[in-house]
Amino acid sequence: MIENKKNKNLIKNAILIVIFASVIILLDMEVIGDNYVRRVLNLAAIYTIVSVSMNLVNGFTGLFSLGQAGFMAIGAYTVAVFTVPVELRDAIFYIVPQNPLIAQIELPFGIALILGGLLAAIAAILIGMPVLRLKSDYLAIATLGFSEIIRIIFTNTKTITNGALGIKSIPEMPTMWVFFGVAIISVIFIILLIDSSYGRALKAIREDDVAAEAMGINLFKHKVLSFAIGAFFAGIGGGLLASLLGTVDPKQFYFTITYNFLLIIVLGGMGSISGTVIASFVVTVGLEVLRFFDDPLTLFGFTVPLFRAGFRMVIFSILLMILVLFFRNGLLGQKELSWDLIKGLFKKKKTPRKKSGEGGVV
Repeated sequence: MIENKKNKNLIKNAILIVIFASVIILLDMEVIGDNYVRRVLNLAAIYTIVSVSMNLVNGFTGLFSLGQAGFMAIGAYTVAVFTVPVELRDAIFYIVPQNPLIAQIELPFGIALILGGLLAAIAAILIGMPVLRLKSDYLAIATLGFSEIIRIIFTNTKTITNGALGIKSIPEMPTMWVFFGVAIISVIFIILLIDSSYGRALKAIREDDVAAEAMGINLFKHKVLSFAIGAFFAGIGGGLLASLLGTVDPKQFYFTITYNFLLIIVLGGMGSISGTVIASFVVTVGLEVLRFFDDPLTLFGFTVPLFRAGFRMVIFSILLMILVLFFRNGLLGQKELSWDLIKGLFKKKKTPRKKSGEGGVV
């Protein structure tokens, strides 16, 4: 019975993988969709990477960190600085020449992407050593401040980042498999980490750090590890974002972008990887679907005053509030999506029948 159930689930998973791969191939070949659809889906894949990494820190380790924007900036600028063709750099750094130490260094995209993640992880370790001794709101404020410090540094290091002008002509990826492939690898890595002994230690810290320490878990070591891994994947996401947009500048990494990822992990469920993946696509696609609310609307010669720039976010916020009222712990809470869970959602609850003699007068 159990073997048959596993075999059926494997077949269902295989069918889903084939459908997913077919859709990506058709999108890549421009048989379906257009550049706008591909761009939105690629952005959703990037948001998945960053949101899952943030959920590792906030949802599974219990650390209230808001520094994702800073780590993304490190990854994005690393890819931008080292992948722009050397012959185009003089046209980009036309006010202040690029630092001669890096002016002639051009790296393949994959190497620059990993380097950006590693630099973000190193920065996380350096900032985490003093900051992770804080808790709750104090940790959030400290990491948020770190994110702003990174952005300000990139604004003023003109010989490396070109300051407020940013860096253009970043090579764009020709296929969606780059974005979705990295997203799949990132999610699988996080899942394997959560299911390992390290993941169980992180969950123990989240539930009760005093009890976890009493059981012999090194709190500082595991917190720094979680923080660094989360920063690494945030840096990867930032590098992919730079490639998707083809340009980077400090304004793209205001601390407000971190709230988008916080919204995603709360909506999907703090401590749910599959919930975070679903919420990443729901939020990203939802914001685009509702974009028409930002355009003026005229009906029978009368201009509807509500339809103006920013009204989309009002509608989106109302929808989120309604959703949160029905799903207070997010879409999945701390559960993971499975065939049994899906079956349970559609299966009607059967009311138990009363046995004869029950409820009567004795």
